[in-house]
Amino acid sequence: MRIRAGFIPLVDAAVLVAAADQGFAAAEGIELELVREVSWSNVRDKLTLGHFEAAHILAPLAIAISLGLDYARVPLSTLVSLNQNGSSFLLGNETFRALEEEARGEPIGDPHVSGAALKRLVAARAARGEGQLVFAMTFPFSPHNYLLRYWMGAAGIDPDRDVRLIVMPPPYMVDALLSGHVHGFCVGAPWPSVAVEVGMGRILHFGSDIVANSPEKVLATRASFVAEHREAALALTRALIRATAWCGAPENRLALAHLLAAPERLNVGADLVLRSLEGRLRIDLQGTVREYSRYMVLESAAARPDVRQALWLYAQMVRWGQAKLDEAGRIAVERCYSPEIHDLALESMSGVERGDGIGAFAGPVFDPHDLSTYLAEIGS
Repeated sequence: MRIRAGFIPLVDAAVLVAAADQGFAAAEGIELELVREVSWSNVRDKLTLGHFEAAHILAPLAIAISLGLDYARVPLSTLVSLNQNGSSFLLGNETFRALEEEARGEPIGDPHVSGAALKRLVAARAARGEGQLVFAMTFPFSPHNYLLRYWMGAAGIDPDRDVRLIVMPPPYMVDALLSGHVHGFCVGAPWPSVAVEVGMGRILHFGSDIVANSPEKVLATRASFVAEHREAALALTRALIRATAWCGAPENRLALAHLLAAPERLNVGADLVLRSLEGRLRIDLQGTVREYSRYMVLESAAARPDVRQALWLYAQMVRWGQAKLDEAGRIAVERCYSPEIHDLALESMSGVERGDGIGAFAGPVFDPHDLSTYLAEIGS
């Protein structure tokens, strides 16, 4: 069967690219055609309207579509979780220096310290009559939006009043920084590294500093497609599971970097991609390198859709006024993130427990069975 899948040029499209380019899909009888898109709204529209059978998509966007938030309600089915983590906060050079001054000698790599410094910087700019700081993120229903908000909220900053958060497609963020439209951004690899390489900014935090197991992208399809083409959905899922295992093997990283760097995929240097895959990123133009093995998680243990993570994302939507908390919403989220197809394809369980499955740097432990208490404790 021929399946068209949309993707955004990001390193976390790795599993989908490997499934197509390494022959895993073909081995399952799937002719997998990948279509590169610029914006998440394009991916959303083409997936929901049937131009794509599947898509590399923001995990919370898949949930939002299934809930009908700011869009027609189209139930989606998550076949696999493509990755956890892989994003960074990047600030323009001048903004980073101003934040560093406000940190007053404390370690700015600590998100508690950087958040407090940001609060002081926001107040100082307001006192001087300067404009608000502007931060770009990829979509209202994106992990990047929630990571920025979680960090700011923990510092007592109101992200809807004290700063401006704007939506921008990932490939355009470096240009926006260059043109002075934004002071910083949160986005997935490789775009923070691209900004560092051209001397436009410095990486302040990895997304994993804020949420240790941040759900990022999934491979989703319409629930109606699964119902009508169940065997094809299972075959595609098997291909993605095999591709995940291949991507997760360290000996394949160089080959994977070259697949992703190709002009029709990300069209960037293979070295930039490789560093993201290895969790070995230059964070400034001086060549300072930060290493973290779980900067981007591409592994079989994380491929199974985890309902806990979906409910945590739903809780963030409720916290920031995008959704209401009710039983119908919870059921729709659980259906969207159901591991049924993954488990049938794998024929065995492969989940790995890691605390509450979220690992936020501050705030209460996330209990997926009691969202009301979680929201009350975190101060929605």
